[in-house]
Amino acid sequence: MESLAQSVTTAIQSSDFAQLSAVFTSQWQSLGQGEQRTLASHFIKTAIASPSFFPDAFRSPQIMSVITTTLNHLPPTVESAADNTLRQKIFDFKVNEEEDYSTAARILSGLRMEENEASVYYLPPIERCDVFVKVAECYLEEDLTVEAEGAVTKAGTIIESTGISISAENEVKDERTVTLMLRYKSTYARVLDANRKFLPAAMKYHDLSTAYMHTDAIDADDLLSMLGRAVTCAILSPNSAQRQRVLGLVYKDERLSQLDAIPEFQSHSLLLTKMYLNRIVQKRELEQFESSLADHQKAIMADGLTIVERGVLEHNMVAVSHLYTSIYFTQLAELLGVVDAVKAEKVASKMISDGSLSGSIDEVEGVLRMGHPTKAKEESALLHWDETITSFCTQLNKVTDAVRV
Repeated sequence: MESLAQSVTTAIQSSDFAQLSAVFTSQWQSLGQGEQRTLASHFIKTAIASPSFFPDAFRSPQIMSVITTTLNHLPPTVESAADNTLRQKIFDFKVNEEEDYSTAARILSGLRMEENEASVYYLPPIERCDVFVKVAECYLEEDLTVEAEGAVTKAGTIIESTGISISAENEVKDERTVTLMLRYKSTYARVLDANRKFLPAAMKYHDLSTAYMHTDAIDADDLLSMLGRAVTCAILSPNSAQRQRVLGLVYKDERLSQLDAIPEFQSHSLLLTKMYLNRIVQKRELEQFESSLADHQKAIMADGLTIVERGVLEHNMVAVSHLYTSIYFTQLAELLGVVDAVKAEKVASKMISDGSLSGSIDEVEGVLRMGHPTKAKEESALLHWDETITSFCTQLNKVTDAVRV
């Protein structure tokens, strides 16, 4: 065993990758489990202490195989948490040199992190949270949304359980904490967006675009970009009273018109305004908006329509109900612009059944008859009440975030 350890030390000092590979393949198999753990720990400690072994070793498939073997056969504790140091080095190399984000995320997620301050693996809450946010960010770079959601959820659990955003000793919050909270909220919003949970994503994006307006934590252009993403997700959200509240929240943002100067969002303010005011969206306006969407936002649903086509279709149905007391489905299809009379009837039937459209269908005459004015007034009053409550909660969130910052 001592001779093997000496062989490993000599090979690391001379960067003899072939010798290291031989030790951890053929000779490795003859060792007992305890000896394997001891040798694995020795390799990692010696490699980390060497001033010249990394980063060249990371470019060798042989050494990366050795590293994988040793990381999987460690004792309960490695001196000075050298295995964590190695994982951090690999993470930095994979991200900065190879742009291999999924591998980097898997390596970093293997860090040993403990809450016991006496442990060599102790990390304070802010550092543990930072690890999971980094992992989520890397997974998002490669559109691995399920894995990203798992990582950002763990970060959120740490924030909620430890009160990471508020110091128990009333200390002034440092720039690192503010930046971490910003990255966490941004990553969480991106995860919701990527998983097509557009309504909560819109709320998170808008919260981000307003919470940091009076700080230097984020550039004004980035805040405006967050507002644009909030508009995108609000428009893509399924038709509901809550969606209407979010549309109203963004519609009343005084920066909305500034999006027209940004090519990526130049059609957004017009479309959101039409949706909030229940005006019919034209097909050319829909096409202009759709050209700005990301791939996951253009998914085709089971009914053959894209997410935005279905959203605009349902919106136009509601808009038509404010203009007509009854309408033939052939005329309705012409107004909607993206479907025929048969599909228009199916969509209307679904919306009536789920309560998002008030009306009835005369299948014999092919007519859609709209709901009663009294009921519409009641719904309008309820919507106004909901908007008032939403506005109050939003202002409360802004005050809370301002206090935290």
